[in-house]
Amino acid sequence: MLIKMKNATREDKLEVRKRLPGEELEIIPFGQHEIIIAKLDRKRDEYSRDLQEQLSSAPAVEEVITISEPYQLTSRKLKPEGSVVDVDGVKVGDETPAVMAGPCSVENREQLLQTAEAVKKAGAEILRGGAFKPRTSPYSFQGLGEKGLELLQLARKKTGLKIVTELMDVEHRDLVAEYTDIIQIGSRNMKNYSLLKSIGKIDKPVMLKRGMASPVKDWLLAAEYVMSQGNHRVMLCERGIKTFGEDTRYTMDLSSIPLVKEKSHLPVIADPSHGTGRWELVIPMARAAVACGADGLLVEVHPEPKKALSDGPQSLKPEKFARMMKEIRQLNELDKMDDILREAASF
Repeated sequence: MLIKMKNATREDKLEVRKRLPGEELEIIPFGQHEIIIAKLDRKRDEYSRDLQEQLSSAPAVEEVITISEPYQLTSRKLKPEGSVVDVDGVKVGDETPAVMAGPCSVENREQLLQTAEAVKKAGAEILRGGAFKPRTSPYSFQGLGEKGLELLQLARKKTGLKIVTELMDVEHRDLVAEYTDIIQIGSRNMKNYSLLKSIGKIDKPVMLKRGMASPVKDWLLAAEYVMSQGNHRVMLCERGIKTFGEDTRYTMDLSSIPLVKEKSHLPVIADPSHGTGRWELVIPMARAAVACGADGLLVEVHPEPKKALSDGPQSLKPEKFARMMKEIRQLNELDKMDDILREAASF
C-alpha cells in the first residue's frame, strides 16, 4: 500500500504511523511528494475500504493507493499520466521520441567528434558512447576509461548534445556521474542490486536496460531498487532478449514496449542495434519501436563500422542514421495527425 503525502510535517507522518500500528513503513521522496510504503502483512485485509478511509483522512495525505504487484513506485497506478524525465532540457517521455546515438565505444577523439557532429546534424539530442565496456571476452577492447569520459565531455561542449554512458560498478559511480548526463545500466548489471541502490542515492537520470534473459516483472523490480532510494528519474530500455533464434544477435521484444507502458509510468527506450545485432535491421526495427509507442531510441552509429573496436556489425553509418531520423520524424507526424483525427471524431 502506498500513502501519498505532500507538505507533510513530522507530526503528520507520526499520525499515519499511529493508524498502522506494528507495520513496517518506509518513507521515500517522490518529486514534490513523499510516499510512505506500508509493508502490510498479507494475512490482514490491507485493501479494506475502512483502512483506506482511515488513512485518507490523516493530515497531508493526498491519496492512498493499493497495488497488488510487487513493484510499487514503478507502477502506473502511482502516476497514471506517465513520467517525463527531463535531461537538462531534453524531455524523455514527451510527445516526440528522444534519440540517443553514437558509437558503441569511445575509441579516439576524431572518431567520437566526427560521429557526434553527424548525429547532431541528423537530429539526435543525446550522444551515446561507452568509456567502460563490459565484454564477453577479457581480451576484447574494454574502453578508454576516464579518458573516454573526457572525450565525451569534449563532444558535449562542441555539439551541445547530452551524454549517456554506461556505469559498470559502484567504484566508478561518482566519476561517471561527474561527466555524464544519463547513467546507463547495462543488461548484465540489471540485477546488480548494490549498484542499483547506489545510483538511487544520487540525483542523475538513469537508463536501465532489460536483462537479456529477464522477464518484465524483474525489469520493473530492478527499477524499483533505484526508485526506492529516492531517485525517480528512471528510463527503461528494451534491448532484446535471448531466444532460440540464430539469425539475429538477440530477439527484439517489441511487445514489451506497450506492455511496460501499460504496467508502468516510466518512459521506455528501444535499442534496435543490440536488439538485432545487424545494421540492416536497425532502421525497420526503429520504425516499429516508435509505432509501438517507444519514448525514444538508442542507436549505434560509427563512421567506419568495419573498423569499429566493438559492435561494428550493428552500427549504422552516418548517412543511414540520417535516413532513419527522417523516417522516424515522418512516422511521428503521422502518429500526431492520427491523434488529432481521433480527438476530432470524438466530438
